[in-house]
Amino acid sequence: MCGGIVDRGYAKPDNEEALPQNEKDVLAKTRKKDQQDLTLIHQCMDDAMFEKVANATTSKEAWEILQNSLQGVDKVRKVKYQTLRADFKVLKMKESECILDYCSKMKAIVNQLRRYGEDIKYVRVVEKILRTLTPKFDFVVCAIEESKDLDSMMVEQLEGSLQAHEEKIKRTQEVSLEQLLKTRVSFKDYGGEKSYRGNGHGRSRGSHGG
Repeated sequence: MCGGIVDRGYAKPDNEEALPQNEKDVLAKTRKKDQQDLTLIHQCMDDAMFEKVANATTSKEAWEILQNSLQGVDKVRKVKYQTLRADFKVLKMKESECILDYCSKMKAIVNQLRRYGEDIKYVRVVEKILRTLTPKFDFVVCAIEESKDLDSMMVEQLEGSLQAHEEKIKRTQEVSLEQLLKTRVSFKDYGGEKSYRGNGHGRSRGSHGG
């Protein structure tokens, strides 16, 4: 598309009727070629871009409008891309988040980065997730790193393993207060009663001695 009449345009005479016939013929061919190029530009655009160049009367004018618009779009894309890279770098799991929400957020950023041309391997995403989980996942993270081949692990596989661990944590946390109190009392009776009795005997013998 670039090159020729689209880049250079063509001179429009002030008084076309005064031109010699051969120059009129050349101008007519040039104008026809220009309109063909303008039509081709229009055909390559979506509705939004077409609105920007709809009033252009020459292919050069349309092309310049298009270039200026795309330069603006390119700047926006670069800013958005850099923002996404920064988001990926600082992203980490919050204490209030569940694994499903965190992994969904991670995958959304990764998918956007890939649309901008970033080549993000699965292993990089897996390692990023493992590094940024909350401390309650420390045990399972160690187990996964030791037993799994991270290079071949899919994000969905990791998500499933972490969800299973999260469910175990939830079940533990859902133990009733009564059960927890019973557990504490049982340990107290088992380990604390001897100490109590021992102290009691000590005081008893001391009192007899007095």
